[in-house]
Amino acid sequence: MSSFKIGYRAQNHLFRILFYVVNTLVAVIFVSPLVWMVVSSLKPENQIFTNLNSLAAFWPVNASLDNYVSVFERIPMWKYMLNTFFYVGIILLFDLILNSMCGYALAKLEFKGKRFFIGLIISLMVIPTETIILPLYVQVNSYHWINTWAALIVPFIAKCFSIYMFRQFFLDIPNDLIEAASIDGSGAFRTFFTVVVPISGTVYATVFILDFVAHWNDFMWPLLVTNEMTRTVQLAIQVFFGEPPVYYGPIMAALTLSAIPMIIMFIFMQKYYVQGIASTGIKG
Repeated sequence: MSSFKIGYRAQNHLFRILFYVVNTLVAVIFVSPLVWMVVSSLKPENQIFTNLNSLAAFWPVNASLDNYVSVFERIPMWKYMLNTFFYVGIILLFDLILNSMCGYALAKLEFKGKRFFIGLIISLMVIPTETIILPLYVQVNSYHWINTWAALIVPFIAKCFSIYMFRQFFLDIPNDLIEAASIDGSGAFRTFFTVVVPISGTVYATVFILDFVAHWNDFMWPLLVTNEMTRTVQLAIQVFFGEPPVYYGPIMAALTLSAIPMIIMFIFMQKYYVQGIASTGIKG
């Protein structure tokens, strides 16, 4: 019996070692392009594509910040990053408030047509944005919103996926908790903001991360509806590809600057993101 336990422990220990080794290798594979980009942003132009078949490609020889200086000399990078922070921040603010309220209503409140709206939201989730971008542009243009902040913000405040995520999470909140708040005299709004929201940090973090990444990296829609005053960071990076001469050092520096906010956000919020994804599975 003791030999069986020893064998089981050894097998379990070996499995854990293999698990961590495989995950480490996968992490290295996924992170290596990001590391190479950051390292390349510190290299002189003639060294960026040298030694690509060796680990020397990941070590900045003669490192300097000249590429970053070049970025700010060619374009007002800080302005475009602030533009992107502004419009993404407004979208996230309304997204987290309004879509969470919709998700709560679909999860915990009873009203006529509730199942129809749930089915409609799930159906609309499968429609790619590219299929509606032309009619959306025509609609926005009819409101004379082109080259304004409204064109960037208003069409993306309501999101079916965010509503669905919130609804799936709120389904797990015990009805007894909500009924207790109702007995104490709390209305629907007060119950939502004082009882439900404080215990729903994981799903809010999940929606925040997914929407932040989606809009921070968005290219097609800002290309259609923005001008110089409202240009976003992803459009600014295209300047380095479209205007000769094309130097890859400044391109790597600009890409690194645009990636820093997402990296910082995910480092501090990854725990909540994983918990949020795990707690919003498929439920009835």
